[in-house]
Amino acid sequence: MKQSCAIRDHKFPPELKTWLFAQGSLTQQLTDAAGGIFKVQPIQEHYQRMTLLDSQWMSMPHQHTSWVRESYLYGCDAQPWVKAKSIFPILSIHSKARLFKHIRTKPIGKFLFQRTNPLCERRVLKLAEGWTRQSCYTWHGCKFIVQETFLPAFEQFLQQQHISK
Repeated sequence: MKQSCAIRDHKFPPELKTWLFAQGSLTQQLTDAAGGIFKVQPIQEHYQRMTLLDSQWMSMPHQHTSWVRESYLYGCDAQPWVKAKSIFPILSIHSKARLFKHIRTKPIGKFLFQRTNPLCERRVLKLAEGWTRQSCYTWHGCKFIVQETFLPAFEQFLQQQHISK
């Protein structure tokens, strides 16, 4: 898996470092951390024009429309651990990646990493909601972005796990 990172601020919490740079399925990693518990709660799905930054990163024309899926990811707590946002350019959603448009409460990682190891470029940054990793995947010839923002409840969970060890 190719991985390149753009770090906008090097002062991220040490307990999140592993998570921000982990390769492979975040779905599986969260499930393991939560003792087998994992849930996806869709927030919204809609079409929108790609941002200039995202279109440049994927080498796509800025005027392209994308299909966006936003959801919360839960582990063993009542509060969500991650806010996920996936951006599928219309060209990808009309190709092999069209299956992601119909997965409802299933995690993207279940399909993305099933018998494949997609090419991934990554950047890490701090957004208003929390530390975020953005991954640009190339999967079966389709390019799309998966953005995962680690929320305060997850940071608290990690701190509690560290204290109890």
